Amino acid sequence: MKVSTLQPFQIVYSLLEHEYLGYLFESYVVQRNARGQLTLQHQTVSAKNAPEFADGLDETDFELVGLTDQIQQDVVIKEFWPKKKTSPADFFLKIFDAEKGDKNLQNAICAYVQERMAQILERLAGKQVFIMGKDGEPTWHEIEVAPEPANVLFHFRRNEDNTHYFPTIQYQGQKLDFQYKNAVIVCAQPAWLLLNDRLYYFRSEVDGKKLQPFLNKKFIVVPRQVEESYYQRFVAPLVESFDVHARGFDIKSERFLARPRLTFSDVATAVVVEPEPPTRGPGRRPAAVAPAAPAVAAPSSHIHFDLSFQYGGHTVPRGHDKKVCVRLEKTADSYVFHRLIRNLEREQELIRALQDRALEMRDGHAVLDKATAFRWLHLHADDLARLGFTVQQGDTSSKDYFIGEVTVQVGITETNDWFDVHGTVHFGEFEVPFIKLRPYILNKRHEYRLPNGQIAIIPEEWFTQYLELFAFAEEHELGLSLRKHHLALVTDLQSGNLAEVTMTRKLEKLREFEAVEDRPMPNGFRGTLRPYQKAGYNWLHFVQDYHFGGCLADDMGLGKSVQTLALLLQRKESGAASGAATLLVMPTSLIYNWLGEAQKFTPALRVLTYTGTYRDKNVEQFQDYDLVLTSYGIVRLDIDLLRTYKFDYVILDESQAIKNPSSTTSQAVRGLHSRHRLILTGTPVENSTMDLWSQMSFINPGLLGTQHFFRKEFLKPIEKGKDEGKMRRLHTLIKPFILRRHKAQVATELPEKIENLSYCPMTEEQQQCYEETKSYYRNKILQNIEEHGTASTQFMLLQGLTKLRQIANHPRMAHEDYEHESGKLREVVRMLRNVVAEGHKVLVFSQFVKHLEIIRHALDEKSLRYAYLDGNTRDRHKEVARFQEDEKLRIFLISLKAGGVGLNLTAADYVFILDPWWNPAVEAQAVDRAHRIGQERTVFTYKFITKNTVEEKILALQNKKIQLVTDLITTDEAIIKSLTKEDIEELLG
Repeated sequence: MKVSTLQPFQIVYSLLEHEYLGYLFESYVVQRNARGQLTLQHQTVSAKNAPEFADGLDETDFELVGLTDQIQQDVVIKEFWPKKKTSPADFFLKIFDAEKGDKNLQNAICAYVQERMAQILERLAGKQVFIMGKDGEPTWHEIEVAPEPANVLFHFRRNEDNTHYFPTIQYQGQKLDFQYKNAVIVCAQPAWLLLNDRLYYFRSEVDGKKLQPFLNKKFIVVPRQVEESYYQRFVAPLVESFDVHARGFDIKSERFLARPRLTFSDVATAVVVEPEPPTRGPGRRPAAVAPAAPAVAAPSSHIHFDLSFQYGGHTVPRGHDKKVCVRLEKTADSYVFHRLIRNLEREQELIRALQDRALEMRDGHAVLDKATAFRWLHLHADDLARLGFTVQQGDTSSKDYFIGEVTVQVGITETNDWFDVHGTVHFGEFEVPFIKLRPYILNKRHEYRLPNGQIAIIPEEWFTQYLELFAFAEEHELGLSLRKHHLALVTDLQSGNLAEVTMTRKLEKLREFEAVEDRPMPNGFRGTLRPYQKAGYNWLHFVQDYHFGGCLADDMGLGKSVQTLALLLQRKESGAASGAATLLVMPTSLIYNWLGEAQKFTPALRVLTYTGTYRDKNVEQFQDYDLVLTSYGIVRLDIDLLRTYKFDYVILDESQAIKNPSSTTSQAVRGLHSRHRLILTGTPVENSTMDLWSQMSFINPGLLGTQHFFRKEFLKPIEKGKDEGKMRRLHTLIKPFILRRHKAQVATELPEKIENLSYCPMTEEQQQCYEETKSYYRNKILQNIEEHGTASTQFMLLQGLTKLRQIANHPRMAHEDYEHESGKLREVVRMLRNVVAEGHKVLVFSQFVKHLEIIRHALDEKSLRYAYLDGNTRDRHKEVARFQEDEKLRIFLISLKAGGVGLNLTAADYVFILDPWWNPAVEAQAVDRAHRIGQERTVFTYKFITKNTVEEKILALQNKKIQLVTDLITTDEAIIKSLTKEDIEELLG
């Protein structure tokens, strides 16, 4: 029967009893007649149709309608049985069966309904409320909601045999007679009592189960044999929350000053859940009791703090949320309930004091990791004592922890060759030598056992503050010491007030220096150093003066070799070398380049080339030389011999050759003895941060700690974690010992173009192939000249020279079955890798497409990207655009004939000429692909010359006949026609 919204209507709430769910409310609208009386015409209201009746509903009504919807049986079934179809009868018979029913699900349904009933009842004030008739009439009998809360007083009468227990209810100052009056508990939590058509609620939220037994019973008898347990579990909680009238035992109210107690343990405090008397509502069975938590748990890496308050002889855990706490005392013939009145405001002040000191308590409990916890205790010990806190260790803790004051004093004193490190750690009354903490700091072990057996926790910040000190220090009988090159670390410790430092004025001056001192050039130096090269020369003196190892890491082409040679010549002229030779180690391909540079700039240096199968293995000969040039391979082979000589300097060129610290090459060079060490490289880090460790450990042993330490503290955080802080720290440690200038930094000091010759030695197999071919053509050509003159040999000479040039590049160009290596290929690939690693772009020109193919194959093997252009390339402009625009594409292989003119390649600032030939104009055109309008950087050109081949001879003839090759001769044939018999003999000699 629908209710019309065009006529007056009233929303009402009707109470009914469900067989299984207990008391429920339903919402209805009821039509009013002309006299305003409620009629029998009514309609159920739900959230779906409530908006139709909005004119007669207020905000509370909409809330009530939503709540009554939630406790309808269909909704309850759907909530707790969502995926299974069942009828209401089947559902309730199955779930609420007395023997086989699901007790846990019953409890969950009961809690669900009770929660919503409580919300409905607290919103019914001022509403029209009825009891539903048995015929479903919603307005059968009207009831009201009491306008004020009632009070409950619990009475206990203890006599010789037992204790009688019963409650009384007062409402508006009058005793409410509720026993044997058909009263019902409509809602149990909190209790709502329906009596004489009125719904009563209570000032203190009473649990309905405490009133339910007395609706039809005068009192409950508690036998003497169970009274103590009953008093403890049932009466004491009542005394905490309600008014209790007792006869036969005492209830004493007490007040004390709240004294805070902070208990800590590495085992969480076990919480035991006390079972309460079961909840029993209409048609409901007892709720299940949660099992008790285990009394003891395993120790953890965390510290658990528990806050409690001491009131006289009473201890109240902070998690207890009632203002009154009750403790039961059994006397000789009775009981005393001590009713403690807590000072909650004082407790809150003390909790805020902990929060202000970064200990966030939740329900009286906080958890911190062990190191943080003890740092917090050490930091706030004085404050806590001033505030009245007692700090103690819990009985459950697995260890006896020391919580006294922890301090450390560290001293660092400079000696002749070292810094001596000494210090003392104080754990309360115990003194411990600082060195004893070394294995703990390095291995991140926080717990240190004191002589009395207590466990002291090493402060967490020490693991950062003193980690590098312990990692870099060397241990000996007298204690710890640091090498002088750890000056930056010592300075950091001093500036951080972590150590008292005593050092000489010389080192103090080093810490204060603002500029490197200018040093005079050696008298015998031929040439002039550019300003940045002179600064590098001064810097090499600077690190030498303080006995530090240095790394000169300028970009390729900026003159690392000439700066180094100037230093060595100055050592010779000043007598500083004391007659000891310097060993300069490099890749084999660089021997001739260094020899040429020394002859050009420092001819006064006596240079020995210690290479080759037939080298004189005698270190005594080194006394007759200033500089010994050798290769990494020779050092590896002759290390047992070389380590017997103490050199003035050991210098490693292209020092990335020792980037793998476990390689035999790295181990060999670290075994060499010298006064000073220096490394030269344009790419100190090629693949991994570990490259840096290996090279730095050569020049300054121990600077970055052990390999294991470096990997853990720097390599992994930097490479995997992208840790910028660790990166900055590593840079700080190595910065004093590395001088690195990029081309862009010194651009104003450079000419527009710089040309270099790179001499490449042949491999043994390559040399054999070359000599056989040379002998063949030499005999044939010279015989032909004797018989027919030079004019008739031009074609044969061109053919022979071409063959020899190909073999000088790579024998596979002339002999497809050649399976060995080429000296020039090795050097070209090495330098290409350096240029790419330094972030530059390079044009690689060759007159031979076959040579470019070999280079391509080598780059593919090294996973180096490149662009490519020869006469068969269709889309030239696309390749040019790729190279110019793609920042990561750094190599361009170009056929000299196809790309020597007509291209604009200003992205490149390095040009490699792989196979120089007669006409320098052709090479100049190639270089101009990079060096043209729009190029803002200096262009470095490298010509690769294979040593002891026709390439070197052609270069010599060019210098001899400079006028010839710079005249208007533009073809190779024209030059060959001009060659005399003597010239040809020189070329094929």
